[in-house]
Amino acid sequence: MSRIDETKDFIAVRIAVLTVSDTRDLAEDRSGDVLVARIEAAGHRVADRRILRDERAEIADQLRAWCADDGVDVVISTGGTGLTGRDVTVEAHRDVYEKEIDAFGTVFTIVSMNKIGTSAVQSRATGGVANGTYLFALPGSPGACKDAWDEILVKQLDYRHRPCNFVEIMPRLDEHQRRK
Repeated sequence: MSRIDETKDFIAVRIAVLTVSDTRDLAEDRSGDVLVARIEAAGHRVADRRILRDERAEIADQLRAWCADDGVDVVISTGGTGLTGRDVTVEAHRDVYEKEIDAFGTVFTIVSMNKIGTSAVQSRATGGVANGTYLFALPGSPGACKDAWDEILVKQLDYRHRPCNFVEIMPRLDEHQRRK
């Protein structure tokens, strides 16, 4: 089972938070607030925070900009992962991914099933990698953000987590771009 190896030093990562919503502003962004609080409580740094409308091209452009920014290691978005016509965050993420982390959505569904039962089938949470940066798209509810962070991301973004974690392979995510 998973555990924290206390003999290893914690490595803070820089995380950008994107809320996708046609109606929210910073004062009403409870899901973004949940993520920021948990990121900081875990010892990581919030590298940037934005709110964008449900516009696929705008979302993808912001994701690409953060992937090109050496000051961002991870991007977590919240909102726009549902099934309605305006829910385009997953498509925007997939426009940017070089590789999808297929099991992220599966594990998120398992976590969600334990909380909300079969309603979990309506989520399209996803994760991927682009330009050496991790990207995760979470549903827009504060509860879903708590579940994704508390049950998956806090562990996978902790270098001390065993048997493996995302941080330890971070230096190798873009090794294909460095090959001659």
